[in-house]
Amino acid sequence: MTPAINCLKKAKIQYQIHQYDHDPASKAYGEEAAEKLNIPFDQIFKTLVVSTNDKDLSVAVVPVSKQLDLKLFAKAIGSKKVKMADKNDVERTTGYVLGGVSPIGQKKKLSTIIDSSASRFDTVYVSAGHRGLQIELSPKDLSLQTKATYYEISK
Repeated sequence: MTPAINCLKKAKIQYQIHQYDHDPASKAYGEEAAEKLNIPFDQIFKTLVVSTNDKDLSVAVVPVSKQLDLKLFAKAIGSKKVKMADKNDVERTTGYVLGGVSPIGQKKKLSTIIDSSASRFDTVYVSAGHRGLQIELSPKDLSLQTKATYYEISK
């Protein structure tokens, strides 16, 4: 069990786990998950950690099919400038390794923005906190569990 799965169990949120064999040579974690699980690239979401100009960290949840638009994300969180967070900061703050960062069950609760495209689906897929493991749940439950808001943050 990962912290993400434990959080969902504790909150009695309905979810489904999907497992696949992760290729250690792969660095395109979200694309690999989508391909191996035969999930549309628009329905599987990657968890990205972003650093603001005052060194705070925030989470962006965007479809694998798109890229995070840093300007839109900065506007969404009310910051002038943001950049992708340092790998060590991400792992230390979330408790997860890159490629397995879940928006759920992070060691430190970070403000989270989910790309508004998630609301088009009955269910979405996010990392379960381990490479090769995805959680399928409703966008509403994902938002409730992460205390996230929806905003258009991808291009």
